[in-house]
Amino acid sequence: MVRELVPLAEALDAVLARCAPLATERLALAAAAGRVLAADALAVVDLPPFATSAMDGYAARAADVPGRLRVVGASAAGQPAAAAVGAGKAVAIATGGALPAGADAVVPIEDVVLRGNEIEVPAPVGAGASVRPQGGDVGAGEVAVPAGARLTAARIGALAAAGVDAVDCRRRPRVAVLPTGSELRRPGEQLAPGEIYEANGAMLAAALERAGAAVRTLPVVADDEAAHRRALARGLEAADVLVTSGGVSVGPHDLVRRVAADLGVEEVFWGVAVKPGKPLAFGVRGSTLVFGLPGNPVSSLVGLALFVLPAVRALEGDPRARPEFQPGVLARAVRRNRARDQLLRARASASADGVVLDPLSGQESHMIVRSAAADALVLVERGDGDLARGARVGYLPLP
Repeated sequence: MVRELVPLAEALDAVLARCAPLATERLALAAAAGRVLAADALAVVDLPPFATSAMDGYAARAADVPGRLRVVGASAAGQPAAAAVGAGKAVAIATGGALPAGADAVVPIEDVVLRGNEIEVPAPVGAGASVRPQGGDVGAGEVAVPAGARLTAARIGALAAAGVDAVDCRRRPRVAVLPTGSELRRPGEQLAPGEIYEANGAMLAAALERAGAAVRTLPVVADDEAAHRRALARGLEAADVLVTSGGVSVGPHDLVRRVAADLGVEEVFWGVAVKPGKPLAFGVRGSTLVFGLPGNPVSSLVGLALFVLPAVRALEGDPRARPEFQPGVLARAVRRNRARDQLLRARASASADGVVLDPLSGQESHMIVRSAAADALVLVERGDGDLARGARVGYLPLP
């Protein structure tokens, strides 16, 4: 009996349905870069906190110009003028300086003629000209950055400017990564016949850390049932997500699914209609998510991009957890697969028509070095025949 594979969208729905945002913690703003806000961050002050000048020039009353005005003081950033602006008067002002009382406009310095302690303003200016009004960016008590936003450098800057010194964020997901396989050795060790270097652990950990997870990489476990039991039990301890690589197919040395089931992991699905990455398994134990990724490096990378990273984003409370496929066009024709959606590694380049995606030669799931030359995963949906050169497709940046 042929086992029916789970469609990509259905498998992703099943994963995200089991991802509840993690608990909240209070962090100093300086320590919150890259985190996801669990609550709206409100401005402490108006921004700007007071009306300021957008230009170097002279603060005046719009009703007094054109005309000749007497300069009665100066205002610079951090040094507001003591004098108010009355009829027929002006205050020299620098960009960012506080608008003095009585003034409602700023005349740029290049638009005046200076005569001793007076200025001649030959043309009219409107009220509010070259003035940044108090609270024009955000008002005190208003939302500066909303819940669910990831704290980029720009958002950190916005919150600091608005007087926010601490924020409520989702806890970082704790992820355990467990490579499996008796044939695996650490890079730098001497290889015996039949052995290869272990790459998936480092690859997965790098992508997960970049996504904001707190990653613990466990030692490689040999293809032994007792060793698997010990390693999987350790991986499940205090982890929000356990990610294994290898050992999820149907061979005699594929132990992950069976041992995980013995340890109380409820399997949600096994086998996804994608290429590469078909034998991916997903299950849960309590609130812990368990991903069994295939051992071939490219298959593992595709499973990470399609399922594991979205789960991590969902646990962080990111409302944009789903993979966001960007539009592009194929640089060459590709053959579709009748039964499975394909993820092709490709180089992306800009053109007048948008992003052009050129699939690499060597798409086999073990060819990780060739994949390193790519920067995109192109989704070629299942079907018959070819997708022609110039066909519109979606792509993900390669993790």
